[in-house]
Amino acid sequence: MRRPGLLGAIGAADQAVLRFLRTGAPHDAGTETAFKALGTAGEYAAVWIAVGLGGAVADGIRRKRWLLASGVGPAAVVLNYGVKVAIGRERPLIEDHPPLARAPSKLSFPSAHATSSLAAATALGRVEPRTRRPLYALAGAICLSRPYLGMHYPSDVLAGAALGTLIGGLVPGVGERTLEERMLDFAADRGGRDGAIAAAGGNAQVPAGPVEGEG
Repeated sequence: MRRPGLLGAIGAADQAVLRFLRTGAPHDAGTETAFKALGTAGEYAAVWIAVGLGGAVADGIRRKRWLLASGVGPAAVVLNYGVKVAIGRERPLIEDHPPLARAPSKLSFPSAHATSSLAAATALGRVEPRTRRPLYALAGAICLSRPYLGMHYPSDVLAGAALGTLIGGLVPGVGERTLEERMLDFAADRGGRDGAIAAAGGNAQVPAGPVEGEG
């Protein structure tokens, strides 16, 4: 029986989007395999740990920040489970269309995949802002996989994404530039200015100040 008012409308929309993604969206073998792979990659924040460790190996200057950010996803999973237990919402069930993946518990709200993915993408993006687009694209694809596979209601995913973004944005240390980074930035900036002067033939002029006596 549908609830009256706004809650009823939200619940109906939740069910409708879930049913469309589970039964109306393309479900050929290739598409299902791709979404299952995304779900597996996001399990226990595995892909995010790998991204953080890869950043730590490739970027020695910010290694500590990458390592710290790599642990944000798993920590978010733990926090997410606490919220799940407190709320106690069970996973969706569509007759004749069982879920296409397995889960460690029957608890659904909020989605741990969404929480850990947005928390990790936000934290890792704070380490290196240029990675934000691909990180958020991967996080979004993992989020979409949850209702597509019948594992979560869309509202589970939206709540998990909001919680994860908050967690990733509040983790201290990952976005703070070290003294070494600042010195390297200063050296690079100084080198760029010296190069510009050299390219101009050393004729760069310092702007003259006002001549005495001028009023």
